[in-house]
Amino acid sequence: MLDDSSRPLTPVVQPPHEDGGLPAAGPDPLTQVLLGLRLEGVEYGRCLVHAPWAISFDAQAAARFHFVVSGDCWIHTPQSGWMALKAGDAVLLPRGTAHTLASSPEVPPLDLASFDRQRLADDIYLLRDATASAQTPSHAMFCGSMTFNLDPLHPLLAMMPEVIRAGELAQRDPGVPMLLEAMEREASLNRIGACGILARMADVLAASIIRAWVECACSNSTGWIAALRTPGVGKVLAAIHASPEQDWSVPALASIMGASRSRFAQAFKETVGESPARYVARIRMFQARNWIAQDGMRVTTAADRLGFDSEASFSRAFKRVIGHPPSKARDETRAPGRRQA
Repeated sequence: MLDDSSRPLTPVVQPPHEDGGLPAAGPDPLTQVLLGLRLEGVEYGRCLVHAPWAISFDAQAAARFHFVVSGDCWIHTPQSGWMALKAGDAVLLPRGTAHTLASSPEVPPLDLASFDRQRLADDIYLLRDATASAQTPSHAMFCGSMTFNLDPLHPLLAMMPEVIRAGELAQRDPGVPMLLEAMEREASLNRIGACGILARMADVLAASIIRAWVECACSNSTGWIAALRTPGVGKVLAAIHASPEQDWSVPALASIMGASRSRFAQAFKETVGESPARYVARIRMFQARNWIAQDGMRVTTAADRLGFDSEASFSRAFKRVIGHPPSKARDETRAPGRRQA
């Protein structure tokens, strides 16, 4: 076994082969992650402002994205500084980093709460300044806040930069600009079911931006992204993410890679940056937190599904990985999760 403290039971997502062998690894690990990636829309907003303007957005747990419908502007983040945006550009801030949007870097920013917010529908708002109410706005943007169904400590989210720009995304996926335009149009028409449609569009948008980031910006990356591109280790990651409940042993994972146990363990640690046992334990605790926080599963049930002898041993393993006991995961879900767009 990888680790007695994290040994799971046998229920798996994928059924075993007819010959009794291990389940197939399926698609590549990036595809596995993107297939499972979902966003829960928190708020969406149309922003109509007249230059000069600058809006400061506080840091938040939810991700943010901005789509510039008309007018050139700038975005500032603590690490990246000022970045120019033009009409048709989109940016994703996967960890909800504090930032400023402005018509010019010289304009003093006002807090988001200083602007007039008009509810158009459930979780859809019109945000504008006093000048834009009386005149044709110089800038129009579609903004949103949403939460990933990935755990905040997931290696994909941990490796993302604080802001991802999708300005060149059209070269790889010409359908994305049309998707962004459709999202802006959906938000402005105030039709029945707009929230659900926008949420599904946001799923595709975020997955497309993340895919483009992996393809374009990570050619020299190390760690988890590099492991995605390593055929042997990549197959192992795909299998782990497809079946986090599987009773993964070093021999089983080594057989997926087609290598000896020692060669596999060395290659995995060199590529991923941690041992197979530690990685599997983390992914399983991420799954447990999703069960408890998102699905409302009882802690005892999660412990049973992952094969722990007691709730106490599960809680200790959970706290080692997540940083707090599993009971707090449910408390986090009950706390207000809504953020301003």
